[in-house]
Parts: sequence; C-alpha cells; structure tokens
Amino acid sequence: MGQGDEVLHLDDPKALRQDFTRFMLRHRFAMEEVVTKLTILRDEFALMHDTNPIEHIASRLKSPDSLAEKMGRKGTLPTFESIRETITDIAGVRVTCSFVSDVYRVHELLTSQDDLTVLDVRDYIASPKANGYRSLHLLLEVPVYLSDGPVPVTVEVQLRTIAMDFWASLEHKIHYKYRGAVPDDLAERLCDAADSAHALDARMEALHDEVRHLGEDGVETLPTEVRDDLIAGDELLPSEALLEQLRRLGDGPRR
Repeated sequence: MGQGDEVLHLDDPKALRQDFTRFMLRHRFAMEEVVTKLTILRDEFALMHDTNPIEHIASRLKSPDSLAEKMGRKGTLPTFESIRETITDIAGVRVTCSFVSDVYRVHELLTSQDDLTVLDVRDYIASPKANGYRSLHLLLEVPVYLSDGPVPVTVEVQLRTIAMDFWASLEHKIHYKYRGAVPDDLAERLCDAADSAHALDARMEALHDEVRHLGEDGVETLPTEVRDDLIAGDELLPSEALLEQLRRLGDGPRR
C-alpha cells in the first residue's frame, strides 16, 4: 500500500495506534535529519571559522491533541494523505541567529544541500505579517530511509534573529492568555514592539559591520556613540580589553 493510500482505521483502535505511530515516527526522523544538518553547520562554524551564524537550534513534533485540533480547524479529511497536504508543520525546527544576514546565510547553506527539496519559502522578514511577526519560513522535503524504502516527509524550518524570537515568544504567550482575542490596544503595542525589535536588529547589524571592518588601531573607525561607550573615564580601555569587548559585540558567544 502506498503512503498516499493510507487511511485512519477509526474503527480499529490497535491499527489506528500503529498507523499513527508510524506516521509520526517518519516526521520525527525527518526532523532529526534537519537538526543534524544544522548542528553540523553550527559546529563547523564554531570550530573552523571566526563567527558562527547559528545561536540556537530547537525542534518540536506536534502532539496528537494539537494535530487533532488543527485537523478540525482546517477541515482535514481522516486520511494521512489529507493530513500531509493540509498540515505542513507537524515536524518543526527553529533556528535562532544573531543577525538578519545570518538568517539568510543559514537559509542558503541549508537549501543548497542536494538531498533536500525546497517546497516553499515564506519571507516574513522582507514582508512581515500584519501583527508585526517576522521570520523566514522554509518547507523542506526530507527523504527518510526506512526498512521498506525512502519516504519523503515535509519539515517546516523557521529562521529568525534573537530579537524576532523574543517577540514571537511574547506574542504567543499573550495570544494564549487571551485565547486569540487580544485587545486592540495591546495588539497595537505588540506591533510597535515588533517594529522596535526590527530597528534593534538593523542597528546591531550595522554595529556588527562596523566591528568587522575596524582599522588597525581598533578605535577610529567606530561610530561615535560606540566609541564613547568604550571610554573609561578620560582614557580609552587597554587595547586587549577593548578588542575583546568588540569581538564579543561583533561575534556573539562562541561555542
């Protein structure tokens, strides 16, 4: 029986449990494949390069309750084929980066791997959602090699900066608390906060670029406000301490 012909055996609890377990295992394996690819990239950058575009990697598999709720909301038919077609975020991976440029760099590195197929790209950084949400979403088809042959499985990957991730986490908590009915004034302030987070990303990107292009003296090419922050009393900090601060500012924590 091909995977497109699989149905939910609603009248047979044992068969339903086995089929559902098999279905979710495929998504878990695909998710772990993507996490492994990202972990390899992160560790390579940490060991072999001066900077690392990946700050954090997280993954999650939808719970049965969450999957059932979304099926009801989207009118999904009780077949595995319908579930695959209508619910594409069963397996999800989230990548947090320091800078917007890192988001696009990781996107390029990941999608250039020839065993992955890009099904869709939604750039909510270039075109934010109405509520201010920003992130880069990828739908990837991952081949999972099982005992009876390869199975293509869809995994959603979200790439975002630390500021975007902080805002999205707060927005999710607020929507959960208000069960989606967020008061207009609070929704407006959330949107303003998203704009502030975006402005912070832009400023930190600019500072990062300045630090990467420091002159040999390590001070003169810095913006005035950054240079002032590095002055202790009337004297500049010792050069080694200064460069260490700049390195931390520009590169983020090293792994």
